[in-house]
Amino acid sequence: MSQLSLIFASGTALFSDGYANGIIGSVNTILIHIYGKAAVSKNNYSMILSSLAFAGTILGMLSFGYLADKVGRKSGMMFATGIVAVFSGLSAASHGTNGSVDGMLAMLSACRFLLGIGIGAEYSCGAVAAAEQSEEGTIRKSAQHLWFTLATNTMLTFGMVVSSFTPLVLYWIFGEDHLRAVWRLSLGLGVVPALAVFVWRLRMREPISFQAHSMKRAKIPYSLVIRHYWRRLLPLCIIWFIYDFILYPFEIFSSTIVNIVTGGSQSLTVIFGWNVVINLFYMPGTISGAFLMNTIGPKYCLTLGFAMQAVVCFLISGLYKQLTQHIAAFAVLYGLFLSFCAFGPGNCTFVLSSKSAPTAIRGQFYSIAAAAGKVGALSGTLAFPAIVKDFGDSILSNTVPFWIASSLSAIAMLITVFMVRPLSQDSVTEEDRLFREYLESNGYDTSLMGTADDTTLDSSSSVVDTFSEEKN
Repeated sequence: MSQLSLIFASGTALFSDGYANGIIGSVNTILIHIYGKAAVSKNNYSMILSSLAFAGTILGMLSFGYLADKVGRKSGMMFATGIVAVFSGLSAASHGTNGSVDGMLAMLSACRFLLGIGIGAEYSCGAVAAAEQSEEGTIRKSAQHLWFTLATNTMLTFGMVVSSFTPLVLYWIFGEDHLRAVWRLSLGLGVVPALAVFVWRLRMREPISFQAHSMKRAKIPYSLVIRHYWRRLLPLCIIWFIYDFILYPFEIFSSTIVNIVTGGSQSLTVIFGWNVVINLFYMPGTISGAFLMNTIGPKYCLTLGFAMQAVVCFLISGLYKQLTQHIAAFAVLYGLFLSFCAFGPGNCTFVLSSKSAPTAIRGQFYSIAAAAGKVGALSGTLAFPAIVKDFGDSILSNTVPFWIASSLSAIAMLITVFMVRPLSQDSVTEEDRLFREYLESNGYDTSLMGTADDTTLDSSSSVVDTFSEEKN
């Protein structure tokens, strides 16, 4: 496989995360149309479906972060893709005893939790493998962050766009009288990209850096690791928490645009169509950010993204009344907010979290930062509706979330400026060398680092030789 193919085979499955997280909003809308708001809201299933997916994702991130370091990247990725494929299919087949709506929603909720485990596993295994593959072979130094970003966050974002378009196409095909087919196929089609990536990954090898520098056979000295790396991990956790705390709940404001533009239309064609338009705003942000990152680096791209988020949110909150009377202006500013989310923190949290730690602990380091983000997402989806509700029907109920988002973006920007370490283009290789030196200076025997398989040791010998030459 070519080096670019290896990068995309590692990261592209994050498309499934974007699709799975995006599709459930449309499915909730369809379920309410079929069964009525009372039936779906009876046991708070709308919130449960979203929350259980986040809980499963956090569990998958943390457990597979450890497995990625101690068992291997490829094994973790294959399991992750299998889990996503199986539970996407079972979600589509959800059914209650004797056709019970409660039973069907309960099964769907359980499947969403288990699907979340697979999605979390993709973060911890696929993203770190893509980070390592991006610094191997023929990839130019000036393009390493670019290709990694296009293979990870851009794919995740594209999954969100496709998840908004799929129900619309299925609705056009099946119509109002066959909504059950629409929501089941919308969920079930998540099997397709998962199986495609599963086949793609069959011929993959472990990244060379994992072959040369992993602690698969060695005991990880956690006391040394924590002492040296907590200062890098903590700000990344806070930044990712803030970013997801802001981003995920703000999907509720897409409905504000749709309601004003359409005069409260309940047509699924209109709702799904505007969903596509709103999600498309992410794409120019993530793509332009990926290219700019190669010029100014992920730290400064992240700083710029948060700064622009704060400015846009201040404008929306301060001019909310006037903007809602000119919905085109509101939609443009809201779209810019989404673009800057993808441009800065969306792209850069992936890069910084996956390349700020050595190969031996990269899976666990990255998974903790990413899990902090999902905790933020879960917290935000619970907190923002409660905040809006507390302000009743006043204009503050719509502007306060934007004030909060702008303030948090400013805080995250300051944390980035003063606490986040810049990355070089060869950060994976450099960090592995420095980590070995740090361990040896503290009396740790590094001779067991790397894999035991003779074949993989042969393929990684150039990496080990290079390290030895640098050391000498």
